Amino acid sequence: MALLRNRILCIEGDHASAVLLAQELIDRGFEASVSHDGAEGLLAILKDKPDLVLCDINAPRMSGFEVLERLNDITPRLGRIPFLFLTAQNDRKSELKGRQLGADDYITKPIDFDRLGLIIHARLAGVARNKLWPKRVKLNDNETEILTWVARGNTSIEISRKLRIPKRTVDFHIDNARLKLGAQTRAAAAIKAAIGGLIKP
Repeated sequence: MALLRNRILCIEGDHASAVLLAQELIDRGFEASVSHDGAEGLLAILKDKPDLVLCDINAPRMSGFEVLERLNDITPRLGRIPFLFLTAQNDRKSELKGRQLGADDYITKPIDFDRLGLIIHARLAGVARNKLWPKRVKLNDNETEILTWVARGNTSIEISRKLRIPKRTVDFHIDNARLKLGAQTRAAAAIKAAIGGLIKP
């Protein structure tokens, strides 16, 4: 039986960027489709109900903000689809607006594809929470906070700066959480924790 792959819709006006983004996602095991403007993308969401949407804020015809606003109006019918904004603008005002509309994440260009892959896995894991998660797994407050930042795509150095603690302390808590969760890597630990509802990326 063929393994079902998560379907990602990319709404990206720049054709070269769209091709690169779709190919990267396919190489990482996802099924990727592309819409080149916001209006086309909204129709694709309604028709195909993808597992996750990556949307350029400055999409032609209908901006990413407008697409998300329309989706918010019809959310009960569609269910919960993670929505990530892509933008070349490192603009706090735009980011706040996107988060106020309910965007799950805000990714600046040029895209770090390793980080993007981690964020996508974490968001999809949050949707597919496993109710049979073993109750014996307990993370302490430090492990929960730090693993949440890992799930959001932050490196140990970035987390140490955010929390104002040494990087070795960050790595110590990540390793403890990884061992508790029976995960081989920090990324796998973050995904397992999200699936089990232990963190909310």
